[in-house]
Amino acid sequence: MSGPGGPGPAGAKLDINRAGVAELEGALSGIGRRRARGIVRKREELKGFTCLDDLLHVKGITTRILELNSQRMTCRRCPGPEGPPRASPTPLGDSEDHRAPAPQVVAEEEEEEEEEAPGPWEPERPWKGTPRSGADPDGSGGRGPQEPPGSTREQEEEEEEEEEEEEEEGSCCSEEGEDSSNVYLYYTLGERWIDYLQRTGDGGLLRHLRPKMKRKSENGPDGRALSPGKKLCKGSDYGRTLGPCTPSPTTTFGDLRNAKVGQARRRRIPSVAPPPELQDWLRTFQRWSGPEKLLALDELIDRCEPAQIKYMMQVIEPQFQRDFISLLPKELALYVLSFLEPRDLLRAAQTCRYWRVLAEDNLLWREKCREEGIEEPLHLRKRRLLSPGFMYSPWKFAFLRQHRIDMNWRSGELRPPKVLKGHDDHVITCLQFCGNRIVSGSDDNTLKVWSAVTGECVQTLVGHTGGVWSSQMRDSVVISGSTDRTLKVWNADSGECVHTLYGHTSTVRCMHLHGNRVVSGSRDATLRLWDIETGQCLHVLMGHVAAVRCVQYDGHKVVSGAYDYTVKVWDPESESCTHTLQGHTNRVYSLQFDGTHIVSGSLDTSIRVWDVESGNCLHTLMGHQSLTSGMELRDNILVSGNADSTVKIWDIKTGQCLQTLQGPSKHQSAVTCLQFSSKFVVTSSDDGTVKLWDLKTGEFVRNLVALESGGSGGVVWRIRASNTKLVCAVGSRNGTEETKLLVLDFDVDLK
Repeated sequence: MSGPGGPGPAGAKLDINRAGVAELEGALSGIGRRRARGIVRKREELKGFTCLDDLLHVKGITTRILELNSQRMTCRRCPGPEGPPRASPTPLGDSEDHRAPAPQVVAEEEEEEEEEAPGPWEPERPWKGTPRSGADPDGSGGRGPQEPPGSTREQEEEEEEEEEEEEEEGSCCSEEGEDSSNVYLYYTLGERWIDYLQRTGDGGLLRHLRPKMKRKSENGPDGRALSPGKKLCKGSDYGRTLGPCTPSPTTTFGDLRNAKVGQARRRRIPSVAPPPELQDWLRTFQRWSGPEKLLALDELIDRCEPAQIKYMMQVIEPQFQRDFISLLPKELALYVLSFLEPRDLLRAAQTCRYWRVLAEDNLLWREKCREEGIEEPLHLRKRRLLSPGFMYSPWKFAFLRQHRIDMNWRSGELRPPKVLKGHDDHVITCLQFCGNRIVSGSDDNTLKVWSAVTGECVQTLVGHTGGVWSSQMRDSVVISGSTDRTLKVWNADSGECVHTLYGHTSTVRCMHLHGNRVVSGSRDATLRLWDIETGQCLHVLMGHVAAVRCVQYDGHKVVSGAYDYTVKVWDPESESCTHTLQGHTNRVYSLQFDGTHIVSGSLDTSIRVWDVESGNCLHTLMGHQSLTSGMELRDNILVSGNADSTVKIWDIKTGQCLQTLQGPSKHQSAVTCLQFSSKFVVTSSDDGTVKLWDLKTGEFVRNLVALESGGSGGVVWRIRASNTKLVCAVGSRNGTEETKLLVLDFDVDLK
C-alpha cells in the first residue's frame, strides 16, 4: 500500500504527463495548488513533458523541489493515436502481487479525490470538483479537477495572486508523532513553521492558522487584529474544521541524502554484488511498524563490527551537520558569537569565509575591548587588508595589540632598560609618571623632568630650599611639597616656577591633586586647600593633633590620616570635620578613598574599611604582621603592601582576603611600593627586586628587576607603571647602588 496521498501501489511513481492538479498537489512535497496548476498549464503549452527537468520551466519549481520529489515522479511520453497509455513500471524486485495496471490506480485515486478536502493553504470553496487523472475519459488531457459552472480564468488568476502574497516555498505535512498525538505540522521547505492541524472527534482536522509575516495585521472572527508572527495557541478560536487530511509519504533518510543540493552522488560499496535476499529483506523491513524498525535496528547494531559502525557514522553524521551561524540573521549570529571568548572567536574566524566576516565585526570587538578595559580603538595610518574583501577592525586590532603587550609583560624578552641618572647619591623620595613624562623628586632639593622615550633629562626644577618629599602631576603641571614648608607649582615644559604656596609651618608631607585644586597635609597637623591657577589658599582644615601623613581628595570631600591614630572626613567648603573615624591603635600611614569607601592602613598591622557617609567601620582586615606602607584600590579590589614582605589582595565589600602573594619567590624584605592593573600586580621591595604577579590567581610570574646589590643595600624605592612602561627609582643608603631611574618598555612593534 502507498502512503496516504500517494500515487498508487507501493513503489509506483506519478507520471507528470498524466497527473491532474489534485494528484500533483497531494502526492508531491513542496508543490501546492498554485504550482500544480502551473505544471498542468506548462504541459499543455509544451504538448507534454519530455523529461523531469522540463518542470524547471514552471514558475515556482526549483532544483531543490525537483530533487526532493525525484523518487516520486516519472515522465513518460504521451501516447500517440496508435496506442493506449502504458502501465506504470514496477521497481526491480517487486513481486507480481504488488503490480497493478495504471487504469485501476487511476480509478482508485478518483474515488479518493472525490472525498478530498481543500488544501491547507486554500480557502474553502462552495463547490466540489471531480478530479480527472491518467485515463482522462473526457479527453481533458490531464488538466486536473473539472471547473465549476461560471468559473473563469480571471477568478483563477485572482486566487493565484492571493496565494502568491503568502510567499511560501511549499509545504510538507508530518504524520502522527511518536507520542501518537493527532497533530499535523505544516511547514515550508525553509523550515519556518506555518500552522498546525489537530484531528477532531469526527475524523476532521481543526486548522490553527498562523498570521502571515509580511502583513501588518489580520483580523480574527471577532474583529480583533492578530499580531504578525505570533503562533496561535492550541485550541484557539481562530481555526476551522477541515475534512480528513491525507499526509504526504514519509520522507526516508535516502530522500534526505539525495536531496542534498551540491553534494556528490551517494557512496556505493564498490565491487560487491548485492545478495539475492537483499530485496526481500528490505521489503520485510518496510512492512514493519516504527517501533519494530527501531528494535530491528538496535539488534542489527549489536551485531555489527566496529568498522561497520564507523561506516554508518560516516554516512549519517554529515546529514545532520548544520552551519547554524550562517542560517541565522546577521544580528542573531553576532549575538551568539558575542558569548565566545576572544581566543575562541579567533578560532571561529578560521571556519569559513562567512564566519570570518562575522568575526571581524567592529562592534563585536568593541564589546570585547570594553570587557578588558580598552577604551579606544587603534586606527592605523594604513589600514591593512587581510585578504581581498577583508579588513582589520580597529577594535580588534586594539584588542590584539593589548594581548601582545600583556604577553610581553608576562613572558616577553626583557629588553635592556633605559638608565636615567641625575640625582647623584641622594634618595628619590617621590616619583610621577604620565604619558611620556617622568618627574622624580629627591632630598637634594630638586625635581627632574625626564623623557620616557629618549631617557633624557628635559628640565631640572630648582627652587626649594629643603628636600622634596611629596609631588603630584597633571599634564605639564607639577606640584611639589618640601621640608622648607612650601608648595611650588611648576611648568614642566619650561621648568618655570609658576607659584610658591606659603602657609604651612612644617614639612609638607603629603598632597592630592584634583582638577585645579590640591590639598596638602603637613607635620603641623593641618591641611590646606589651594587653587593652583591663582596660587591662593582657599581653606584651612584644623582638627588633627599630630602630623598628617596621608590625604585623599575627590573634589567634594577631603579624607586625612594622621599620627594621632585617627582618620578624619572633611567638608572643605565649610572647613568642618564631618566624621572622625576612630579604631586604629597606632599611626595611620596610608589611605585610599573612592567616594564611598575609605580604606586606612596603620602601624597597628590592621586595615580598616569605613563608610564615608555614616562613618561606620565596615570591615577590619587582619593578616599583615607589620606596617601597611602602601595600598591601591580599584572598584572593590584592594591590594596592600606591608613591611612584613607580603602583599595581600582583598575584597572590601566582603572583607575577605582573596590572595596572599607569597611563596618561594616572595620578597625577602619590606614592600616599598605597588601598583596593579586588571591582570597583574607589580611590587617593589627593599630587597632590590621588582616582581610581577597574577592578580586573579596570586601566582608569581617573574622578576622584572633584580639588582645585583639586592640584599646588600640595593633598594627599589618607588615604581610607577603605565600600560606599556615601568619606571623604577633605585639606589641605596650605603653606597652599594647608584641612584637612578630604570625604564622598561613592553610595547609592541606596529609595523
